[in-house]
Amino acid sequence: MNAERNVVIGPAYARAPECDRRPGVPEGRIQSFVMSSSDSRIYPGIRRLENEFTKRRDGFGNRIAAAEHEQSVAAPYLRTVWAYVPHNALASDAPFMIVQDGHAYLNTLPVVLDNLIAEKRVPPLVAILVDSGGGDAQGSQRGLEYDTLSGRYSDFIETEVLPRVKAETGISLTDDPGGRATMGVSSGAACAFTMAWFHPERYRRVLSYSGTFVNQQSPPNPAYPRGAWEYHATVIPGTERKPLRIWLEVGEKDLHADDPEETFHNWPLANKRMADALAAKGFDYRFTLSLGGRHFDPRVLEHTLPGALEWLWDGYPR
Repeated sequence: MNAERNVVIGPAYARAPECDRRPGVPEGRIQSFVMSSSDSRIYPGIRRLENEFTKRRDGFGNRIAAAEHEQSVAAPYLRTVWAYVPHNALASDAPFMIVQDGHAYLNTLPVVLDNLIAEKRVPPLVAILVDSGGGDAQGSQRGLEYDTLSGRYSDFIETEVLPRVKAETGISLTDDPGGRATMGVSSGAACAFTMAWFHPERYRRVLSYSGTFVNQQSPPNPAYPRGAWEYHATVIPGTERKPLRIWLEVGEKDLHADDPEETFHNWPLANKRMADALAAKGFDYRFTLSLGGRHFDPRVLEHTLPGALEWLWDGYPR
């Protein structure tokens, strides 16, 4: 593969030294707060109804429910948000990164950022780790937030999460899209891409592990009949190049690796197609195929995250 844009790593994965705390490196602080669905105008809350789906699928791979309204019911939720603030954070116009499924990175990302910031390999950025509203896949609050192709989740972050972060931390965050990044795993990675795709005036940098660029949407949307599969099949090829910098990873043995294309649910195939689509349009991207890697493989994360973050923030003032 092209060693500049498309790389193959593994199958052995050494933990990057930046993942371990180092004596003398200043530590950032972590603050947390809880958001209630009762306060949200955008996501008042749903819960997936179990057993609502039949085993049938339509021609686009969407699972068919007995009735549309049976996919979910209204339900409240609480979500936790953590804000990592480096010791030398700017008091105003601080660069930042939105991280989906925030709890998954609490033991790794702050340490990595402390080390990279100390070495001036990334700017002193704020990391905002946002948990979803709960559940997974079609019919869930998480699925609604992460697998929907629209600007809705970005609006939620912009109008409801960022003001709370500023109020809780006292840090003013930058409006410069070059100083704003998004990150996630699985559906959270597809969400990270969606945030930048629909609002490039807000976000220009995307970090994706095991991206769910497959058909996982709910409810089905005629504008994107195969959900996030449409990104590489029709959306990116049919759109002018956007000013985005995108780092993608997928495991060789990621989810549904042996599924045929017509299921629109093969993770390795979908991510390879994403790389092809981005390359064809001349995007600034990096694609990593992890031999032997599985879905959101922790070995791969600990091996690649420091380098991925450094690549992602290349060109931004330190």
